[in-house]
Amino acid sequence: MTIKEAQTIVDQWINTTGVRYFNELTNTAILMEEVGEVARIMARKYGEQSFKKDAPEPDLADEMADVFFVLICLANQTGIDLTEALEKNLEKKSIRDRDRHRSNEKLK
Repeated sequence: MTIKEAQTIVDQWINTTGVRYFNELTNTAILMEEVGEVARIMARKYGEQSFKKDAPEPDLADEMADVFFVLICLANQTGIDLTEALEKNLEKKSIRDRDRHRSNEKLK
C-alpha cells in the first residue's frame, strides 16, 4: 500500500465506520496520546524502565500503526498529501544534512 492509498483508505474508513473525523484539535491530542504509548513501550523494552508483572505483552507495531493512522487523519483534514510532504522533507534533509552526519564524531 502506498501512502496515498493509505490516505484514501483511512478517509473511506472514517466516513463509513468512523462516521466522521474528530476535529483537528481532538486528533492532535489523540496523536500525542498514541505517541506516548509508543514512548512507554520503548522506555520499557529498550530503556531502563521495566514492565509491570503480569502485564500483557505490548504490541509496538500496533501502537506505531495507531500513530500513523491519526497522523493520516490529520493530513486528510488539513489537505496535506503525505507522499509529497515526505518527498520534500527528504530532499530538505538530503541538502541540509549532506555532510553533517558523516562529520559527526559521535556517530563513528
